[in-house]
Amino acid sequence: MDNTAVIAIITLYHLRHSPNPFISSTKKRSMRRENQSSVSEFLLLGLPIRPEQQGLFFALFLGMYLTTVLGNLLIILLIRLDSRLHTPMYFFLSHLALTDVSFSSVTVPKMLVNMHTQGQSIPYAGCVTQMYFFIFFGCIDNLLLAVMAYDRYVAICHPLHYTTIMREELCMLLLAGSWLLSCASALTHTLLLAQLSFCANNIIPHFFCDLAVLLKLSCSDISLNEIFIFAVGGLVIILSFIGVIVSYGHIGATILRFPSIKGIYKALSTCGSHLSVVLLFYGTIMVLYFFPSTSNSNGKDIIASVMYTVVTPMLNPFIYSLRNRDMKGAMGKLLRSEIFLSK
Repeated sequence: MDNTAVIAIITLYHLRHSPNPFISSTKKRSMRRENQSSVSEFLLLGLPIRPEQQGLFFALFLGMYLTTVLGNLLIILLIRLDSRLHTPMYFFLSHLALTDVSFSSVTVPKMLVNMHTQGQSIPYAGCVTQMYFFIFFGCIDNLLLAVMAYDRYVAICHPLHYTTIMREELCMLLLAGSWLLSCASALTHTLLLAQLSFCANNIIPHFFCDLAVLLKLSCSDISLNEIFIFAVGGLVIILSFIGVIVSYGHIGATILRFPSIKGIYKALSTCGSHLSVVLLFYGTIMVLYFFPSTSNSNGKDIIASVMYTVVTPMLNPFIYSLRNRDMKGAMGKLLRSEIFLSK
């Protein structure tokens, strides 16, 4: 039953039972507006740290954010400059690095501004926009990890057909599909959220506008939102994770079928970096969403969120550069050219 039908029934009831239906219905509408007042801004409580520690944590997160931006941009630069890295694996890695920078930039700068100015407010439109891009880049990150796992599966299990299978058209199609699916998911979540009403409580116990927290603040029926969250979560997160597991399962079976020290070393050098990122990314997501905390331990949710929004994007450049021979070679080549030019 929609709102129009409810108002009509209430009006008919008062016409029959109230001596002054106009006054009674007006009072009813006034009470309803008071209970479901529109919210123009939200208050982000931020990280649960003491005021005297604000300066220390500000410097810490600023350093982590700058490391994330510079490290991932360095990966993109190395892949662009070194022709040996113009392969499907590094094509997807460059887009993963770009996504990591964008994903971290959605939340961390606002958190740093609030820590520096001691401010907490964020406009309604700004909060919804932040939520949209958070979901958007989070979905892309998730899908790219699955695509990269498939790329490693083809490289190790079908090496003779790798260039035929992972041709440029397929790479572009997989990338475009990841972006379109992520855009559709984020846009649908945003449109559904825009239909909700928010009551007087506008305090968000987090450092960014998380969809789950916003739904808790709403005084509307959120059943449709919850259904879509579970549907998209199953489609994007679960299926992507299953794709990663199946890909690495086939890789492991191939290695065990022809066991050799050289083959194992080659597989680890090829897949070790990606597998480390997968474990770090999905591990924090599982802790946050599959083992939810109680209302009295909101700090665990915030710590898990910091892990996959701040720490993981920062560690990715180190994982891929320190565990990858090609990236280390490209880095050395760049440093040698810089030293030569300086002379």
